[in-house]
Amino acid sequence: MLSALLLQGARAAQHAGTLPACELPESAPVAPAKNAMWGDFSSALPLQLAKTTGAKPADLAAAIQACIPVSALVERTGCSAPGFINFTLAPAWLAQQVERILQRGSAYADLDLGRSKTAQVEFVSANPTGPLSVGRGRGGAIGDTLANVLAAAGYSVTREYYFNNAGRQMRVLGESLQVRVLRALGMPAELTAEHYQGEYLTELAQKLVAEHGAALAGESIEHFKDLAEADMFANIRGTLSRLNIQMDVFFNENSLYTDGSLERVLQQLRSAGYLFDQEGAVWFAATRCGGPEDRVLVKSTGEPTYRLPDIAYHCNKLARGFDLIVDVLGADHKDAFPDVMRGLQALGHNATNIRLLMNQFVTVKGERMSTRAGRFTTLDALMDEVGADVVRFFLLMRSAESHLEFDLDLALEQNEKNPVFYVQYAHARLCSVLRKAAAEGVVRGATMAQLAHPTEHTLVRRLLELPEILELVVRDLAPHHLTTYARELAGSVHAFYRDCRIVEPGQPAQTAARLSLVEAARIGLARALQLLGVAAPQEM
Repeated sequence: MLSALLLQGARAAQHAGTLPACELPESAPVAPAKNAMWGDFSSALPLQLAKTTGAKPADLAAAIQACIPVSALVERTGCSAPGFINFTLAPAWLAQQVERILQRGSAYADLDLGRSKTAQVEFVSANPTGPLSVGRGRGGAIGDTLANVLAAAGYSVTREYYFNNAGRQMRVLGESLQVRVLRALGMPAELTAEHYQGEYLTELAQKLVAEHGAALAGESIEHFKDLAEADMFANIRGTLSRLNIQMDVFFNENSLYTDGSLERVLQQLRSAGYLFDQEGAVWFAATRCGGPEDRVLVKSTGEPTYRLPDIAYHCNKLARGFDLIVDVLGADHKDAFPDVMRGLQALGHNATNIRLLMNQFVTVKGERMSTRAGRFTTLDALMDEVGADVVRFFLLMRSAESHLEFDLDLALEQNEKNPVFYVQYAHARLCSVLRKAAAEGVVRGATMAQLAHPTEHTLVRRLLELPEILELVVRDLAPHHLTTYARELAGSVHAFYRDCRIVEPGQPAQTAARLSLVEAARIGLARALQLLGVAAPQEM
């Protein structure tokens, strides 16, 4: 709304001749004011236009500000150096927004960006060769939260896990389990450096021997591969469920081998002149598509490299007709993903709707780590220690592209220093106020004009920022903004609780209005936590 007013003012200033003729953006930048003396919101539009017009930002700001139309939502406008336009919202309009939030409930911040559109978010996609690591958990938290926000923006969202159950690593997994089973049966078997070393395979072998006994000794590697895959699959699904993640689709990589997808990709690339044979291997001429070097798609052994099924998988994604496709991948995919896109380009696909969200690695630090070396290599172990809510929130607190250091000591705190405790306690505090008021027979009302305290206005403004935050998350694929917002909203809640006595004897109108604000704040905070996939407790 403020963006629209700014652009109206800019167009009016151009018409009046006080603003130089230039192309105006589709949307003007508006953000919360960094200095409370400026007002509630500020825009750097004059600074942006100064780059193309050569005029002084301060002159541009004055010209636009003078032409901003009168609006019920704005009490006053102003300018500040070096070229900002500032807005102070009208108290009456702010009070009305509390009523709007109460009427719309948890949907008050939802958007129409993706109306009638579909989106697929692929995330986690770990090989079923062991328990999920903390790093894979980060991708899970990022992908699922992004899917939540896309749904709030109007998209019909599919959450998908690419189940890598084909290729050589699966045969090695089968061999690794077979060795453990034979050893458990007291038979000689050599565990090599090539085999998976995890203790989870030893535990699975002991379980299988207890169930099936010596009959396992004669089983094939393929049988052990199937047993290990089924166990790992169940383990992964259980871990994801603990992290509040429910996938819609588990796409089976092996299906790309059995339905001829790999052969079709090879045939089409060869027909288009993008394949060549060298030293018994099949190469993709990626340099013809702008790549730094050509890539092997099929080894001299006849085994495909990861790039071939990945290209086939993305052909499948495109064939399903999603309007938006987001790949949430770990940093180890940095080199392969561009080659997949080049493969799609060589096949003639328009892949502009595919976007990459890459997340960096995670390290866990804390004093308790010194006596628990390796304890938190798995996501389950970390959740056992600090809880799923804390794990999920902490994994989302930094931008995906930044390395994340998980502070175990902070995660174990049960006070306001812990950001999860701080946010959840704000919600529980609001619920407590509402329960107490209901027990005393005090009800909220619609006398919003009573909301006159500056802290009340700050809280309402913060609630109204949520739609902008959701739009930012969608535009930049940046779920971490939501954790920052939740913490800031919680801060506004705590300040309101500190500065304003909510249930005031002898002040029924004020009390009713403040209880309405309490419920609106509860709705906003619960919605933010819901989108983050974190619980909103009513008591703590």
